[in-house]
Amino acid sequence: MPSPQAFLREEASLIFASITSWDVAMNVLISGSSGFIGSALAPYLESRGHTVLRLVRDHSQQGVFWDPQQGIIDLPADANIDAVINLSGDNIARGRWTTQKKERIRFSRINTTSLLAGTIVCLSPHPEVFLSASGIGFYGNTGNVVDETSPAGKGFLADVSREWEHATLTARQAGIRVANLRIGLVLGAEGGMLRRLLPLFKSGLGAVLGSGRQYMSWIAIDDLNAAIDYILCNKSLSGPVNMCAPNPVTNCGFTKTLNSILKRPTLFRIPSLILRAVLGEMGREELLYSTRAVPKKLISSGFEFRYPNIEETLQHVLRLE
Repeated sequence: MPSPQAFLREEASLIFASITSWDVAMNVLISGSSGFIGSALAPYLESRGHTVLRLVRDHSQQGVFWDPQQGIIDLPADANIDAVINLSGDNIARGRWTTQKKERIRFSRINTTSLLAGTIVCLSPHPEVFLSASGIGFYGNTGNVVDETSPAGKGFLADVSREWEHATLTARQAGIRVANLRIGLVLGAEGGMLRRLLPLFKSGLGAVLGSGRQYMSWIAIDDLNAAIDYILCNKSLSGPVNMCAPNPVTNCGFTKTLNSILKRPTLFRIPSLILRAVLGEMGREELLYSTRAVPKKLISSGFEFRYPNIEETLQHVLRLE
């Protein structure tokens, strides 16, 4: 049985946590809530005491209707919105990057972000914070360790990410706290890269890509949810924020770890030449570029990752703990 002092400390801790949660509960508007990240984030935020309002593209769905192609958001000027989270974006890993595909990628990120930023600055009062997705692709192909102070790299994704972040400028100039979430590869069993890879790996076909020396910056979906909530409530965080675990892993390391967890051998390697020939520019930037990013701002601010290492993360998301 705990001592009276320990009991009082525990009670005080629970009361403090309750008060803190109540104080920071927000009305949060989310775009992209039906995607892999959004469909996990929305219920997580609700479990934390926030009220979530979804932007939807179908009048039959519950939420706020919007049509980015037409520049429409049915949001009244007096809407009570404390925070906006923008997760919209066409899937960059689905199909070759044809001219049409690249136009969709750009529009779904840059134009939708501009529309959101321009809309929320007209609200009275306007939201306190605007979290807008960006990507680790901002840094381009680099084997060096990069953090939020590192410059933009070269390539299609780097260019898109730079313009994507610039599209939030309207909100920043209006005095809204803006954080550009440079999200790495999100690991979760319900979607994203891991869901696409699992059938191959389970069948024994999990292969090293190219040299395998290229770094992958990744984050567990649970840590991503917690980090987004943390940024919402932490007024000291703004500007670019790397949303990735503190321990990037090489493609070879990732492949061998996942195969080991699934009790499969690592027998194959797909040469870079084949990936470029089959997948073109997408294969080069998505699969062969090296990005060794670290979450300097999150760590410096006191955020603690529950899953900082790749092996325990894969065991967790595959429910093998």
